This record gives sequence, structure tokens and C-alpha cells, in this order.
Amino acid sequence: MSTTEPATAGGASPTPDGGPNYLSHKQIMVVLGGLMAGMFLAALDQSIVGTALPRIVSEFNSLDKLSWVVTAYLLTSTASTPLWGKVSDLYGRRPLFIAAIVTFLAGSVLAALSQNIEMLIGFRAVQGLGAGGLMSLAFATIGDVIPPRERGKYMGYFGAVFGLSSVAGPLLGGLLTDGPGWRWIFWINLPIGLVALGIVGAVLKLPHVKRSHKIDYLGAATVAAAVTSLLLAVSWSGPTNGWGTGTTLALLGAAVVLAVLFVFIELKVAEPIIPMDLFKGRIFSGYAGYAFLLGFAMFGALIFLPLYLQAVKDMSPTRSGLALLPMIVGIFSASIPSGQLMSKTGRYKIYPIISAIAVGVAMVMLSTLSLSTPYWQLAIYMFVMGAGLGLSMQITVTAAQNSVPRQHMGSATSTMTFFRSMGGAIGTAVYGAVLTSRLSSHLTDIVPQAAQGMVDKLAKAANSVQALHGLQPPMKGWALHGLVDAMGDVFLVSLPFLAIALIIAIITPEQRLAGRNDGPKADGEDSLESSAAAAMH
Repeated sequence: MSTTEPATAGGASPTPDGGPNYLSHKQIMVVLGGLMAGMFLAALDQSIVGTALPRIVSEFNSLDKLSWVVTAYLLTSTASTPLWGKVSDLYGRRPLFIAAIVTFLAGSVLAALSQNIEMLIGFRAVQGLGAGGLMSLAFATIGDVIPPRERGKYMGYFGAVFGLSSVAGPLLGGLLTDGPGWRWIFWINLPIGLVALGIVGAVLKLPHVKRSHKIDYLGAATVAAAVTSLLLAVSWSGPTNGWGTGTTLALLGAAVVLAVLFVFIELKVAEPIIPMDLFKGRIFSGYAGYAFLLGFAMFGALIFLPLYLQAVKDMSPTRSGLALLPMIVGIFSASIPSGQLMSKTGRYKIYPIISAIAVGVAMVMLSTLSLSTPYWQLAIYMFVMGAGLGLSMQITVTAAQNSVPRQHMGSATSTMTFFRSMGGAIGTAVYGAVLTSRLSSHLTDIVPQAAQGMVDKLAKAANSVQALHGLQPPMKGWALHGLVDAMGDVFLVSLPFLAIALIIAIITPEQRLAGRNDGPKADGEDSLESSAAAAMH
């Protein structure tokens, strides 16, 4: 028999008809403090480590294993995301969110104490395991405590977390690495994490409907193996060994087979990690695809803009972090008004459409960058990029949450996060491959015939900002020119994917956002009249 835990101060209890009783504005603001601290931990760690990697490599003398410091974190965070969401649907958000914070902090402490590169890689994997829960569970909890119609009012806070981490990551990474040492990029997680634990432990007391359950261990293992195979192929084997080698093809083949097997398993088990019924709804499946494509497209800009600022504009990691501020301003300027309007009107369909167009325009602008582009011009491009991202980053999650039954809130939210992460991971690998191939091509065109033997050396030097700046004229000019031209190609590669995202945003139906006094959501709830027939489950 199902029983319901009593609500406590700061929590929300179900209404007599089974619908949610959402938190008040004051309660929401307190809870958001803990959730945003947890989200900040995960978002910050994606950017703070990059600036410390050269120092870490020097200390451990392990250039050949450099990529694994990033890949290990990416693997475990992406692979574990669906599992965190499903288990939180079964056991409740609060204990799982606390477990995610504790796991992340344990990985941070161990990473800070690492004595060799192998230990650091292993402990980064532990960090990633916790990070996989932090982001998805924060969004799922937001879905529990704030009605969909009102979530737009709080969009600016969510955007602030990503914006602040984008600037604070490189900035803190540079300051800590140059100051007390690279280990402090992990130690700094402790005070932030403890604040999050304190707030979540004290005020996030949500009711949870207890029911009989059975965890899909086979599905969890299969999806983890599929993600691991895919990310190893695109993040490690392909860039290192070549995309046509036996190892890369075997990993890609294994990823496809395991993904198909995972779908079959999920269709058979009673408690699937990712319920396949979610994809019967055009709203959820549409925005899952949109999240994947936008994640694919935007990571190109987020990764290569700091490289442009440091390599071409000769900025330090700290200065390049500050130079990204126009993008953050763009995110705020778009996410806050769009969120307010979404709450006021209950409509959201237009924002992902404008988002895909704006990001596409920004990519075209960025493709025109040259050695002499003034910073004010780049700042305009970054602002447009940020505005485009701000129009859809959280709105698509809200739309997807609004389209599924409440008992699937955790699974739906973690699945959206999963698709965005996968898009970013695959996009990063594809852009890296495009940059490498186009760089060699451009250098062949730029370097005079008499110096063609230098092309391979210059292409290799372009992999390191320090190596680039160590080149003598005219070789440095050739290398930088080739790098900028190759970056332009990378930005243009994103346009077909953004075009598909735009089409998806246009054809995905819209559903009325549920308000505070609406009853419980059921499978198959009608969409807006204009798209009711299209949004069936």
C-alpha cells in the first residue's frame, strides 16, 4: 500500500486530490539557495580545471594522459545522470541530492590529495559521479516546488549560476593555480558544498509517495556502457588514434549495439531508468532532440572562444574569463524577461525558435573573426550568443517537465540533462576533429611553398597556447592565421545542426503551463487547442 510522508516546515504536501501543494515565494527562495549552490559546484568544475591542466601535467610529467583528467569526469557525470533521476523518483529528491553533494565533495578532497595522474583521474571520475546528480536533481526539485507557470520568474537565478560559473571558473582557476596551487581548485568546492548541504538538509523537506519498486540494474549498466563506449570513441580514441581505426570503429559499434539493447530492456522492465513512454509525447521528444542539438552547437563557442582570446588576443586565463562577460550579460538580458513573459502568458514556444535563430546568427558572426578583430566587435558577437542561449536554456526543461506526469519528473529532467550533455560531448569531439583537419588545410595554403615542411610543426604548436606564443615570426603569424581560419570553419559547421533545432522548435507543439492551483497531471493531458492532437502520449 502506498503511504505519504507528512509535510514539514518548508515542504509541500500533496493536496487532497493528489495534486501538488507548491511552496510559497519565501520558501522557494530559501530552497533555491541550496539548489543553486549544488548546481554551481557542478557547473564550476566544468571550467575551473582547464586553466590548471598545464600546471598539473608539468607536476606529474604526464602529457600523454592529460585528456583523461577531463574524460573521466565527463564519462561518469553523463552516464550516471539518468540513474540519479530515476532513483530520486523512487526514494525522493532530498536524500539523493544530499548523496550527490557528498559524493562530489569526497571526489574533490581525494582529487586535491592526489599523488599521481592515475589517482587524479580516478578521483575525477568520483567527482563526475556526484556531478551527474547535482544538475539533474536540482532541476527536478525545482519542478517539485515551483509550478510550471511560475518557473519563468526564477529563470534569471538559474542563468546566473551558469553565467557566474563561466566567468568564475577560468578566473578562479587562473588565480588559484598561480597562487596557492592547482590543488585549491578542488579544495574550494568544500565551503560551497557545505553551504549547499546545510541549506538542503535544513529546509528541503519534500513529501514523497512511497511505493513498491525495483531498480533496473541491467538498464543502468547497459546505458552506462553505451555512454562510456561512445564518449571514449569521440573524446579519446578518435582524436588520438584516428576516426577510421579499428579501436574507434569498435567503440562506436559497441555504443550503437548497447543503445539498441538498452531500449529493448527499458521496454520490458517494470521500473525503467528512462521510461520509453516519455518519448511518445511530441513535446518531450521534441525538446530532448532540441537540447541535444543546442548542446552540440553551443559547446563549440564555449570551448573555442577562450582559446581565441588566449592564443590570438594574448590574454591570460584570468583575463579571458573576464572577457566572456558580454556573453553572461546576454544570458541575463534574455533569460529574465523571457522567463517573466512565460510566467505571465503561459506560452513558451516562441523562445526556443528565436534562440536557435540567435545562436545561428552569432555563429555566423563568430566565423568572421580575424587576427585584427577588435574586442568591442567580439563582445557584440558574444552578447548575441548569450542572448540566444538565455532564451532556451531553462525554458525547454520547463516545457518538458510540464508535459510529463509528476511521477516521472526526475526521469524526465535527468533525461533532458543527459541529452544536452551528450550533445555537448559529441559536439566538442566533432569540433576538435574539424579544427585539426581544417588547420592543416589552411596552413598548407598560408605557408609559402619554400616552408611547407613546417606545416606539421605549426599544426602541432597550435595545440598549445604556450607553444604558439613561443614561435618566432613569421611562423607565429602563419600559425595564428591558420588557427583563426580553422575556428571560423568550426563555427560554420554548427549551422546545419542549428537549422535542424529550429525546425524541431517550430514543429514541436505547445502545452499550457500548469499553474499553482491546477490538479494532478495525468498521462495524455491535452495540449493547447492548436496542437492537442499532436501531443498525445
